[in-house]
Amino acid sequence: MTADDLHLLNTRHSVPSRQLGEPAPDAASLARLLEAAVRVPDHGKLVPFRILTLRGDAKLAFGAQLTAMALAKHPDMPESKREKERHRYTFAPLVLVVVAHIHRDSTVPEFEQNLSAGCVAYNMLLGAQALGFGAQWLTGWAAYDRDVAALLGLADNEHVVGFVHMGTATMDTPDRDRPSVDGIVSEWTP
Repeated sequence: MTADDLHLLNTRHSVPSRQLGEPAPDAASLARLLEAAVRVPDHGKLVPFRILTLRGDAKLAFGAQLTAMALAKHPDMPESKREKERHRYTFAPLVLVVVAHIHRDSTVPEFEQNLSAGCVAYNMLLGAQALGFGAQWLTGWAAYDRDVAALLGLADNEHVVGFVHMGTATMDTPDRDRPSVDGIVSEWTP
């Protein structure tokens, strides 16, 4: 093993969605990325996840509907937040919606199923970077709202894990400070 073997993990960072533009991965690259992204721990082989793609006019329509929902739910929203809602889906050319598909009749705890779906979202970030693209995993109010879930056509046993915005970075993104391993790792002793 060499230092280069962990290069992707050691350089992984999110690119803010506002700094993502064209192009997004083409069909072949996206297929390769998604095939890799679903290679996650999956206790019980349940495949407790699925993925929706948002792009083009559909992505913009989704963003407009979310804006209308947000304003209806919070009519006193400050103008700065209204502006953020209006533009949230106008930057990145591709948004992948990672959905947890929970098998409630399984002996595998729901928490583990959610972790599996979360790993798909994280693998998308790694895969995008490996292919030379930028990505950001976002949640926000829309990930937890059942009206948004209905808009996306989600079943009662499904919920959004995250919206992975993807495209080409339009500027360099400085890395942020990372935690010191010394401060978070300790050895357990009996």
